[in-house]
Order: sequence, then C-alpha cells, then structure tokens
Amino acid sequence: MANLKQDYEEYTKDDFWIWNKLYTEQTKNLINKSCLEFHICLKELETGMHAEKIADFIELNKLLKQKNGWTINVVPGLISAEDFFRFLSKKKFCSSTWLRNKNQLKYLSEPDMFHDTYGHIPLLMNKGYSDFTQKLGEIGIKYSKYPNALAKIQTLYWFTIEFGMMIRNGDYKIYGAGILSSLGESKKIFRGNTDIRDFNLEIVINSEYDISKIQPFYYAIHSFDQLYQSLFKLEDILTKDIN
Repeated sequence: MANLKQDYEEYTKDDFWIWNKLYTEQTKNLINKSCLEFHICLKELETGMHAEKIADFIELNKLLKQKNGWTINVVPGLISAEDFFRFLSKKKFCSSTWLRNKNQLKYLSEPDMFHDTYGHIPLLMNKGYSDFTQKLGEIGIKYSKYPNALAKIQTLYWFTIEFGMMIRNGDYKIYGAGILSSLGESKKIFRGNTDIRDFNLEIVINSEYDISKIQPFYYAIHSFDQLYQSLFKLEDILTKDIN
C-alpha cells in the first residue's frame, strides 16, 4: 500500500468551520457521558488538535509516539481486515484525511477524519486501551486466514473499540469511537431504555451487528484491563475453533 500523507494546506475555511462545530458540540456534549480517560487523553492531544485546529497528523504523531508508541497511518478509505489488523499490531492507527460536508453533520455513512481522529486517537494515549488495541491487532493477523475466527475478532472490535460502554461508580460512560464521534448516538444512549449488557466475551463475539443502523444494544466493561485480559480467553476459543 502506497504511503499517503495528510495535505494540511488543502483544508478550506468550510473544513475548519465543520471541524470546529463538530469538535465544540461533541466535547460539550460528552462532558458527563464519556469515560474520564477520554477527557484526559483529549486534553493531552490539544497541541495537535482542538476546536480551532483540524487534527494535524504531524503534531499528533509526535505526542502519540512519545506516549505509547503509536502513529497515524493515512488510508484512502476502508481497507481489508487483514491490512487493518496488521497496522494495529504495529501500533499504526488508520485514518482518512477527508472531512464530511455541512450536509453530513448529523449522519455519515462511512467514517471520516473526525470519526477517526476525535473518536479513536485520544484513547491510544491510555496504556491499557493501547495495549488492548495492539494485542487485538496481533490476534487479527494470527487468525486472518480463518474466516470464522476473523469474524469473531471483528465483532469484538465492533462492540468494544467502536461501540463500547463502561461502568463507572454505577454510571454508564462511553469509550467506543463510533459513539464518541456521533452527536446523535451519544445523546440517544442516555435518553433511557437503552439496552446495555454486561460484557461477556463469549456472548459478545457471537453477537450480530448491522453497520448500516444505529446500534440497538451495547456491552459495558469495568476497565480496560478487563478488556486486555479477555484476549487470552479469546485466543483459547479461536484455537479450539480452528482445530
């Protein structure tokens, strides 16, 4: 795959307006909704991105590399699961560089740079989350030639890194990037009657999901260490499945 770069000079006034609106509204909205780790990590990345500054990959890479060894890998759009997990295993998180337009502020059919950077990148500054993400990438590569095993790994990714919830002091908090970057979904979860279930690895990896619809249910963990420890059980399950 060719090495792509972010051309920061190409962003327009409209792009900066859109970024500012998304960043400002979502950060205010998440004050009491997202996990504390997200707010801490977002603050740590302020020199690389904030409301007035579209995410600058050069600056973010300096901060990410210094903290937990991560860098951002620019991709043109969706890539294969095998390539994606290979990048994760090497502590490279994939991001596009294009930003949604004004007609897509409330809904977007595919992830843009705001989702990739605001939703995913901050928590990579947290060691527990970082370790889980890299290890999941390693497992993804190890079982990439086994479709059923790979599907379970992708399902775990979906219900954790993309749409994970956390229980803190009896309250639910968001840590999944798909929710962190979505104004609508992050509000919907706290309107009541949301189906949030306790995290159980075997149930999670056998759950079904539809990428074209707002998530009808979620799984809540107690800590990122719980997530990391679940990967040992995951490997046991996948090894038995392929033998």
